[in-house]
Amino acid sequence: MKFIIGLGNPTAQYVGTRHNIGFDAITRLADDHRISVSEKKHKALCGKGMIGGEKVILVKPQTYMNLSGESVREVLDFYKAGPEDMIVCYDDISLASGQLRIREKGSAGGHNGIKNIIAHLGTEQFARVRIGVGEKPADWDLKDYVLGRFSAEEEPLMRDALADAARACEMFVAEELSAAMNLFNRKK
Repeated sequence: MKFIIGLGNPTAQYVGTRHNIGFDAITRLADDHRISVSEKKHKALCGKGMIGGEKVILVKPQTYMNLSGESVREVLDFYKAGPEDMIVCYDDISLASGQLRIREKGSAGGHNGIKNIIAHLGTEQFARVRIGVGEKPADWDLKDYVLGRFSAEEEPLMRDALADAARACEMFVAEELSAAMNLFNRKK
């Protein structure tokens, strides 16, 4: 069983924001594979289904971004799974809008949601899909930027990025993460 986790913030006010692109990736996968992500458990919205003949659980932690690790730890403990069984999708301001960076492991890189997951799991050894949301303009506050929405020019880039992120997660489930890295870790 594989776990695909998208980071974001609950409640309607955060829908469509840069910080919620991880949730959007889960929504894309759920739509593509007809998986309902509506079961409330483990401090998350979860959905069970199949991708490529493999059982998956799609997870949207509802703890708010900075406490995402609480939910992730509960999910993995409940299913007696390890970090090697999961991939996390989240926003990255160090990548251009629509750019992906897939990694097998790594540091938090300043992302508070990932910092919290690392703290709760005690390891950086888990796969991730970083989805570029563009660099914060110099005169903007970071919080205002990540909680802001995409411009009309960015929207098509982000739709393509979500399709690519979904494909990368499908490749993770098929145990083809290296192939996904080769395919998506390049400048567009």
